[in-house]
Amino acid sequence: MRVNIAALFVTVGFIGSVGTVEASNPSQDQVITNSPLFIAEHPDLKYRLRGVDAYKKAQFGGAFTNFKRAARYADKPSQGMLAEMLWKGEGVAADRVQAYAWIDIAAEREYPAMILSREKMWSQLSEDERKQAVAVSLELHKYYGDNIAKNRLEVALRRAKTHVLGSRVGYVGYSHLCLDMTGLEPTDLLVCKDKVDGSDYYQDKFWKPKDYWQWQDIAWKDPAVGTVSIGKLQAPSEKPAPVVPEK
Repeated sequence: MRVNIAALFVTVGFIGSVGTVEASNPSQDQVITNSPLFIAEHPDLKYRLRGVDAYKKAQFGGAFTNFKRAARYADKPSQGMLAEMLWKGEGVAADRVQAYAWIDIAAEREYPAMILSREKMWSQLSEDERKQAVAVSLELHKYYGDNIAKNRLEVALRRAKTHVLGSRVGYVGYSHLCLDMTGLEPTDLLVCKDKVDGSDYYQDKFWKPKDYWQWQDIAWKDPAVGTVSIGKLQAPSEKPAPVVPEK
């Protein structure tokens, strides 16, 4: 019973989840969304990443705590992971009723992966467990459902966009933004490693609530799928006869 955990390790370049870009030539969006600055200003992603990191290290208690923090900001992947961990008893006591309640919230936006996991869990519950799960889900929705949880993230995004940072990972004017600055000590010369145009960093899909939710929905509802083209099979050519030197 799994909410596709692998989906949590891809970058926000979709945003199936934020993770580390492995591509040798990441896109501009990937550079932005994988930067410490961007992640720090998006608490849904910040806590999800911490949860993923802890989960990969089998630190399930820490993973559960961080996924629950991300869940406060309407992060559906994190809500799905809470369901999975409760179902299997990772970091917490196994609780099928609570697990179903969480996957029900995770499936609120009708992401296929979440709906599939929800239906599988439901099919394995007893009649008594189902009644309890529905009641628990209704209670959880009052705090973690989109009607409430989305508002928390929207407030955080508005605050972050107007906040001028003066740290190593911060602004270098609006026209150009330094996403990653390095320096050993505060007095050292800081070197900007990744600099992007401010207009790219502040794209509506990253900061305006309606666009931000749509950006996530597109990827989760219709994730990109890679394809490999295979040509016709060809018989191997015969080896040429060895050349015999003249005597």
